[in-house]
Amino acid sequence: MAHHVRNISILCAIAAAGGIYWATRPDVAQVPIEQLTGPNVQLKSVETRVQKIPTVNVADVKRWSKDGKPNAAEGLQVAAFAEGLDHPRNMYVLPNGDVLVAEANKQPSKGGGITDWVAGWLMDKAGAGVPSADRITLLRDADGDGKAEMKTVFLEGLTSPFGMALVDGRLFIANTTGIVAVPYKDGDTKAAEKPANIFNMNAKAPNMHWTKNLIASADGKKLYVAVGSNSNIGEGGMEIERGRAMIIEFDLQTRKGVPWGVGLRNPVGMDFDDQGQLWTVVNERDMLGSDMVPDYLTMVPEGSDFGWPYHYWGGFTDERIEDVRPEMRQYERRPDYGLGPHTAPLGLVFSRGTKLGDKYASGAFIARHGSWNRVPASGYDVIFVKFRNGRPVEQPLPVLDGFLDKDGNAQGRPTMVAVDKAGGLLVSDDVGNRIWRVTAG
Repeated sequence: MAHHVRNISILCAIAAAGGIYWATRPDVAQVPIEQLTGPNVQLKSVETRVQKIPTVNVADVKRWSKDGKPNAAEGLQVAAFAEGLDHPRNMYVLPNGDVLVAEANKQPSKGGGITDWVAGWLMDKAGAGVPSADRITLLRDADGDGKAEMKTVFLEGLTSPFGMALVDGRLFIANTTGIVAVPYKDGDTKAAEKPANIFNMNAKAPNMHWTKNLIASADGKKLYVAVGSNSNIGEGGMEIERGRAMIIEFDLQTRKGVPWGVGLRNPVGMDFDDQGQLWTVVNERDMLGSDMVPDYLTMVPEGSDFGWPYHYWGGFTDERIEDVRPEMRQYERRPDYGLGPHTAPLGLVFSRGTKLGDKYASGAFIARHGSWNRVPASGYDVIFVKFRNGRPVEQPLPVLDGFLDKDGNAQGRPTMVAVDKAGGLLVSDDVGNRIWRVTAG
């Protein structure tokens, strides 16, 4: 009898181990990523594979060697503009050519539990498990040699700062908790006053997508604020999603914020095109397999709805949601351009002002931060999306790659992009702790 019980125990242990293996095995992509990239993404034939446990394929960090750098596309060259930064994220080029860099990371979560532990482990493995510097650093290249010889603290004591915008002598900064402002005059290297609070925003735990980005309207009357969701698909309840998963239009005179575009799971980079239309890049939902759902670049007209969390890509239903609200599908907007699944696009800037050659004269530069839950890995690069007649066309062109080494380790991760006063493309690297500058070769 004891022998029989022991055999049953062994079989149960084997079955349990097998169940864990099948539940946690990586989901491998079945569709070429090119099919999920570009202006004509077709999703009807792409399988969604619901995962209780996500695929985990985080690139180990092996930072750049002293002389290491990304690979620039033919006709371009890249060099370090600044080094020795602390998790540099967003950048803002001031009128005199100085560059402000937000050095920041996610604040420690107060939620606790297994979800936060897993999130912390993933951040550590990806090189992001460091305290937030919570400051804005100013970089100055006074001699114009393409390398900043001045690096000084402009403002510190912030709370995971990210977005920045200068309007009428005031520098607006988006902390994860809300917008603050300090006076600025041309040439300042340090903020003269403490930040004044302007607008509070939802940063309730777990504050999953913590970055709050900013861009000012051409007339300086409005700020547009990109705010990511507080969950993957609203699994924490929609109460903690108030004011999130949207772009907010904030009126500087009335100090009122209203939704401009909603249903955007995690919008980050924003820019206006030559016609004054607002565009953004968005990180779509997880745990539907390595092929789904493609991240995207899109125009965001006033009042547009992109479906999160109920639907995606212009009406595909997420069956994991209990109340899928089918009546909303007819009003939802389809994104304009696919950027591939799990590529994590963060940075976006249109090409006006760049001097990188005719190939890059009309379109948008996008930094894809890189996947953590896809096999094979995707992103980890900077690309260029051509525009024709105001619309994105064709497959993207490479600009920078090589952030992953031959063994799949992350030497760096491209984060945000900006155009400097001399027409170079700046790329922040929050794992390599550098700012790269791309110029014509």
